Amino acid sequence: MAGGEEFRLLVVVSWWFGVLEAPAGAQNVFCYGAFDVTSGKCNDLLGEGVAQDDCCLNHQYGFQLDRNGPCQACQAAHWSDWSPWSPCSVSCREGVQRRNRTCHGRNGPAGFCQASARQWEMKACSPMACCPRVGGWSAWAAWSPCSVTCLRGLQTRKRTCTNPAPDCGGSCLGDGAEQRSCDTNLICPTHGNWGNWGNWEPCPATCIPEGSGPQPRQQRRRQCNSPPPSRDPPGNPCPGADQDYRSCSGLPFCPQDGSWGSWKPTGSCSVTCGVGRTVEKRLCDSPAPKHGGKFCPGPDTHTDTCNTRTPCPVDGRWREWSEWSVCERKASNIRIACDELTGLQARTRTCVGRAHEGKRCVGPTMDIRSCYNVQLCSLKGAWTEWSPWGLCNPPCGEKPMKSRKRECKAIYPNYPMTVEGENGKVLNVSFWGRPRPNCQPLDGQGLVVEEQAPCQNVPPCED
Repeated sequence: MAGGEEFRLLVVVSWWFGVLEAPAGAQNVFCYGAFDVTSGKCNDLLGEGVAQDDCCLNHQYGFQLDRNGPCQACQAAHWSDWSPWSPCSVSCREGVQRRNRTCHGRNGPAGFCQASARQWEMKACSPMACCPRVGGWSAWAAWSPCSVTCLRGLQTRKRTCTNPAPDCGGSCLGDGAEQRSCDTNLICPTHGNWGNWGNWEPCPATCIPEGSGPQPRQQRRRQCNSPPPSRDPPGNPCPGADQDYRSCSGLPFCPQDGSWGSWKPTGSCSVTCGVGRTVEKRLCDSPAPKHGGKFCPGPDTHTDTCNTRTPCPVDGRWREWSEWSVCERKASNIRIACDELTGLQARTRTCVGRAHEGKRCVGPTMDIRSCYNVQLCSLKGAWTEWSPWGLCNPPCGEKPMKSRKRECKAIYPNYPMTVEGENGKVLNVSFWGRPRPNCQPLDGQGLVVEEQAPCQNVPPCED
């Protein structure tokens, strides 16, 4: 493994949902028009009682065996995206973060993982280099003047968090201000204030037909009693009038409730493959509601499932490239290893999962390149710098450790890195093989020096 690459520890957690008594494809399921690979949830219920094979004619759909069961994807098993890293387990100094991903889909030869499997990763984190330190209060300042000029009020005094000042986001314990009561030994006058308005007098009618005449007036009253003005010392009377009027004109017309028209189809089946829906619509226009009348009760659309009995196309996907073949010259007996002689090597890949006239994989199935063979060649080496700290291992076990290393890497010969191919085309040349680098021993080691340290502040794993 090249210097600088991170180690990744993957822990796979698998679980089973139970053994089905009937063949999977023959079961009736809850069929959904969308499967969210990020959350693993089903969306857009198309209908219940749909055969699983019919539902999965479209590989982008999902299904549930029962209402409370987990959602399952119709497509071939594949990994979801990694979840975001969890918050650091501590707010200061060193802790750890975790993330996970889940395998969604159905098991089969086109799958990339075991359905319902789960993987975890954990790494070290340090939100702050230091932890908050509590500060100390200064002495109290003098009391402020009384807050009122009559009766009883409040005085306030303050202090500052400066003795000493807090460090690294800390603060002082307690309050920075306090209050106490104070008495002026004087009586305050009470000014009058209006009470709440009384209710409006009722209008002659609650609704009128269109084209009605003038409307009557309504009246309401209020009293100066919340509180009344004091006599000694004298308080001010309530300002304004104790009566209020408004016109009853503009009363609403009497309401007319609406009624539904007939159902009308809006189109054909929503899909051309798999299971879709048909939609019918009706209008609240027989008659329409007027003057605040109630809208028609119930929905204005009605949906039902429709089955095209046609499987949906599934596009092909490339598997990973194979390892490069041995770098050699097959047409001759010339030995090219450990020499400035170029050879050829190839790698291949296969297109899997294509079905029902889906798109073929784009690109070649074979890749060929020019190469120098340095397999087991003795070369001068040099020590790399320390690699970054790797993942915590184990991510969910006791006493997880992290490590980093320095490696003795071969210094490749200064061979030409391009050659001229057919029709004068310039081709790049790559080194192939595992050479035997020679470095001065470091800490008694000739090839790899590794350093380990424990991961700090590790919380327990979630179930």
